[in-house]
Amino acid sequence: MTADMTGQDRVVVLFGGQSAEREVSLKSGTAVLAALTRSGVAAIGYDPAEGGLVGLEALAPDRVFIALHGRGGEDGTLQGALELLGIPYTGSGVLASALGMDKQRTKLIWQALGLPTPESVMLGPEADWAAVVERLGLPLIVKPVHEGSTLGISIVESRDALEAAYRDAARFDARVMAERFVEGEEYTVSLLAGDVLPAIRVEVPSGFYDYEAKYFSNETRYHLPCGLSADEEAELAALSQAAFEAIGAEGWGRVDVMRDAEGRFWLIEVNTVPGMTDHSLVPQSAAHAGIDFDALVRRILATAGERY
Repeated sequence: MTADMTGQDRVVVLFGGQSAEREVSLKSGTAVLAALTRSGVAAIGYDPAEGGLVGLEALAPDRVFIALHGRGGEDGTLQGALELLGIPYTGSGVLASALGMDKQRTKLIWQALGLPTPESVMLGPEADWAAVVERLGLPLIVKPVHEGSTLGISIVESRDALEAAYRDAARFDARVMAERFVEGEEYTVSLLAGDVLPAIRVEVPSGFYDYEAKYFSNETRYHLPCGLSADEEAELAALSQAAFEAIGAEGWGRVDVMRDAEGRFWLIEVNTVPGMTDHSLVPQSAAHAGIDFDALVRRILATAGERY
């Protein structure tokens, strides 16, 4: 371990929170805390749902490892508070975190830069459902703009099902979008401290990588190596890094990508605080690159001081 990893620092792992992804965050944070403890780091866990920022400040952390998924942890609000408190933290800063949580504005930035992402439209209770279908075609995807872990996402197969899908997504977020469906292979690319880790191809028997398939199913298959040629994987890596950097993301994260039948890649979203559970993708990709879980956690922790 380097000089700043000798256990002299007090590290607080933030997990839990109050978002819809609380359950996954608790699992991620528990795994991270165990890894830091095994590495000799003076780390403690803290759930901000219990004592808020006042309780965190009372712990006097030298660094914070953010394992909070979703709103309140991944959307820039926590990052802004930590900036004001002068506490170094892992991952992306305020702006990139806020953008990464906003799928629509992320897409607008990608489109402005000429990066490929499926066309989308915003939905509302008075939307012209027929016009949406005419523009995007069927099937299409309906999703909350500010949620992760595929919460509230539906694949819509018919015009009649579109309004119901909107109402379901609106339970999670006031802002809902519809996106052109890309039929093909799903890939995810992890980034760590400027490096692009090996891509994973995700295969789900049901055809939809939803919340159950992500965190609980033992039938979801993760292909490593992903099956692309060296040139194709290099193209995917370069595209993912460009997408990550376009919103100002840094430290670590994950980019989700679809590949259509013609072999074209399409950017779907950025995750600035990905899962760190036993089913999560970043640890799998890191392990394939020769980085075990404990080493991965230490390298992510090291990003906490880089912007300072």
